[in-house]
Amino acid sequence: MPVTALGFDRLAICRFATDRARALFPGREPVGLSATILFADWTTPPAFDRNGIATLRRRADQFLRCDTTRHPDGTWDCVLTDTGQDNGPIVAPPVDDLTGLILRGALRDKLAGVLADARARQTGVAVHAIDLDRFKQINDTLGHAVGDLLLVKVAERLRSTLEPGDHAARLGGDEFLVVQAGVSDRAEAEARAARLTDLIGRTYVVQGHMLNVGASVGVALCPDDATDAVSLLRHADLALYRAKADGRGIARFFEPGMNARMQARQQLEADLRLALARRQFSLAFQPQYCLDAGSVSGFEALLRWTHPERGPISPADFIPLAEEIGLIVGIGEWVLRTACREAVGWPIPASIAVNVSPVQFKTGKLAETVFSVLAQTGLAPGRLELEITEGALLDETNLVLKTLHAVRDIGVRVSMDDFGTGYSSLSYLRRFPFDKIKIDQSFVRGLGDGRDCEAIVRAVASLGASLGMRTTAEGVETPEQLARVRAEGCTEVQGYLTGRPLTAADATTLLLAETGKAKTHA
Repeated sequence: MPVTALGFDRLAICRFATDRARALFPGREPVGLSATILFADWTTPPAFDRNGIATLRRRADQFLRCDTTRHPDGTWDCVLTDTGQDNGPIVAPPVDDLTGLILRGALRDKLAGVLADARARQTGVAVHAIDLDRFKQINDTLGHAVGDLLLVKVAERLRSTLEPGDHAARLGGDEFLVVQAGVSDRAEAEARAARLTDLIGRTYVVQGHMLNVGASVGVALCPDDATDAVSLLRHADLALYRAKADGRGIARFFEPGMNARMQARQQLEADLRLALARRQFSLAFQPQYCLDAGSVSGFEALLRWTHPERGPISPADFIPLAEEIGLIVGIGEWVLRTACREAVGWPIPASIAVNVSPVQFKTGKLAETVFSVLAQTGLAPGRLELEITEGALLDETNLVLKTLHAVRDIGVRVSMDDFGTGYSSLSYLRRFPFDKIKIDQSFVRGLGDGRDCEAIVRAVASLGASLGMRTTAEGVETPEQLARVRAEGCTEVQGYLTGRPLTAADATTLLLAETGKAKTHA
């Protein structure tokens, strides 16, 4: 049954109105008006008591009951019922006090109604789950006030896409959802998804700032993908996850295989948490060779996970997941502590390199963790090398640089890994004095395919020499590659040719052999 309902924010500004509610205020749009203005032509404006309940009030020739519910977040709803046709208790949908869009709980009810209507009319429904891209960067750099105003503008653009019977909701943060009613075929849903990504992706002007955010959209269809509200929402979320994984700023439709992939991901997440708790991880140590000395200069600690049932799992499969769910912080601390503990027992003071995830910097406690590990293990700071990728510098740059300076001040060395694969590597070299540049293995592998990779390796090696930084060529697998990187001026190499990843015991044995060679030459 249609509801005569209004929703208000903390400041008593109307943010939501049903069609029947609008009919009570001919000639004006309730949304955006304050309660005082909206009810000004009532004989006696509503006067809410401390519990948010209003007594009977008269407007023109109508007698209405005004039931108001005040929510914990300060928003409130007003349900107006004709006392001559008492429809019984009615709950008005709560709305987001920032954007005026309905919230998650109300959305489920709305969607259920749309689905019921679609069944009666034999039409389809499309659910578009929307997540803003790059919104966090705007919030972090320009502040939440600007971010909030941007969300309001996004909500306005969402409303502009709605047709009669459609609904838009804010699910929280920068997550939105659009219910598209009366869909006749997939093409209509594709057109709406394309319009959403295009419209939201256009430039915004907020307090003098030109802002750009994209939108990833996941779409689920009724009856093709599901016929109930819960399943449709879940399938739209799965499609949204795929859209974000495929590069963002795009729309993806639900596919049956997504359920299986998500279940596999959830199982992997559960296993990963268990692996950390049960210490199922191990480290391998890959030698790094100094070309001038012709000997091992150190090792890079590589994380390994052997699942008790599935066997070895590739780091490429579980590390991105660990970063996404924040588990990499605990795993990273375990790697750092274990690697330093092993290095302390080596027969010669070789260096130990440990990779650091961008997520570890965001906690703001990475430097403190490094200090604690060095103090507990007794490893000399000069023997520890932290390897970071450009991804660590893309977000929270000031925090990252502050952390890097803090650890470098006590003697810990810092290297930039996978150099040349990002967009701003050179600018970061200006902002922080790295000790080493590691040339990505893709350039080393391409040395025999043309002059481009050769020129890049030569340029990076020359740049490192001019800046007083060592250069390590990664992924050296053939004598020809070794000869080329040596000729171009690289100072170190790492790869299968000079040493595959070793167990801790084998790394110690290799260092003992290096000690024996040194004594022989002496």
